[in-house]
Amino acid sequence: MSEEIKEKTLSFDTAGIMKMIPHRYPFLLVDRITECVPGKYAKGYKNLSMNEAFFQGHFPGNPIMPGVLQLEAMAQCSAPVLLTLPQFAGKLALFAGMNNVRFKNIVRPGDRLDMEVVLTKTRGIIAMSHGKGFVDGKLVVEADMTCAMK
Repeated sequence: MSEEIKEKTLSFDTAGIMKMIPHRYPFLLVDRITECVPGKYAKGYKNLSMNEAFFQGHFPGNPIMPGVLQLEAMAQCSAPVLLTLPQFAGKLALFAGMNNVRFKNIVRPGDRLDMEVVLTKTRGIIAMSHGKGFVDGKLVVEADMTCAMK
């Protein structure tokens, strides 16, 4: 049997995500985790509407999702990759750093930010991942992220 067949793929709706991470509106930035293979990768998305609080001031007349919130959304999408592992169940994943950040395009109201996060390394309580965000299949953001488990 191949390795892919043995792996358990999970998915989480908003309620399931809120059971894992403490974020709530307006800082819960993942609507659904569509695929999660514990210790490997996760895919999820955030639907963006004009009702998002950050669009009111960023920028009036030209609403754009702040880049730092795109990174936070990817970090939240990465949390289930670790929190579904027995050694990290019930822990808090804290964003500890980012490198190689690239913003490729603008994210606006009405967009769906699709995210893919791959776990690249773990060492004790530290984990590193690579995240990518897409709108309509086009890369809009990518980054290497580090988190610490508490």
